[in-house]
Amino acid sequence: MKGLCGVLAILQVLAATTVVFASPGIDQQIAQLETSHSKLLQYPTQFTQAIVPKAIHSHNDYWRDVPLLTALSLGVSSVEADVSLFNGTLYVGHESAALTPDRTLDSLYIQPLLQILKKQNPRNAFTVNSTSPNGVFDTASSTSLQLLIDIKTDGVEALPFILKALQPLREGGYLTTFANGTLTTSAVTIVGTGNSPLEQVKALSPRDYFFDAPLTQLTDPSLNTTWDPTLSPLASTDYSVAVGWNGIGNISDDAKANITKFVGDAHALGIKARFWDTPGWPVYARENVWRALLEGGADWLNADDLIAASSF
Repeated sequence: MKGLCGVLAILQVLAATTVVFASPGIDQQIAQLETSHSKLLQYPTQFTQAIVPKAIHSHNDYWRDVPLLTALSLGVSSVEADVSLFNGTLYVGHESAALTPDRTLDSLYIQPLLQILKKQNPRNAFTVNSTSPNGVFDTASSTSLQLLIDIKTDGVEALPFILKALQPLREGGYLTTFANGTLTTSAVTIVGTGNSPLEQVKALSPRDYFFDAPLTQLTDPSLNTTWDPTLSPLASTDYSVAVGWNGIGNISDDAKANITKFVGDAHALGIKARFWDTPGWPVYARENVWRALLEGGADWLNADDLIAASSF
């Protein structure tokens, strides 16, 4: 009897007790939403979600494991494709021995860019009144991706084929264009370098293929060219020739003065400055050079190691 009474007493206590379960914390709630594939977490332009664009140039971008996309994933906002014309097709690679039938300007750059830009520019009731296209970066949709096309074969012969290859981007309104005296920046800015033919680029009207100007010769009257952003939004030079400091020890006053002068010449014309062929090793020397260039006002950090540059 006493045992029965004890059991009843316990049951009465349990009946009167309200069991309270802790509500999920913020981390658990985030995890629940992510695993649920909730539409609350989805929006059209999130292909490059949370990626912050950086003024880094991906030198020889086609050497990456995944050309273009690797650079974009790190926020790199300028990429370079070396192009060779063979039998009417534009192949991408550093030299003839590196070319393959599958790796073309169209397959590695034009078509991927079209796919990305279509995602970043959805057509719906919200965008019906949009007047200019978004770029590739979700966090900075007005940032134009710079695509350098380095012509390795004859430039005069290759240029018409390149202009034709750009037609899908042109039709989408995605190319920065100079027309009727107005420069209109769009999602992609094409800059020709290497064997790009200056006189033929100057003659383009409208112009959506620009010219990589010689950074050390912007004030040279013998070139008979008026340099400005409508022709050359970018001016570049070989760092080893123009500056020469290897990043070890202190930079000389002359080397520092050269950086300041050449960058100043470009900026006075509204043109951005880039130095290529900067030291890649030792790492500390490379970073010393990067630091000196940025402190001297260079606009683009030319890099082979994109992970290092993006975290610099």
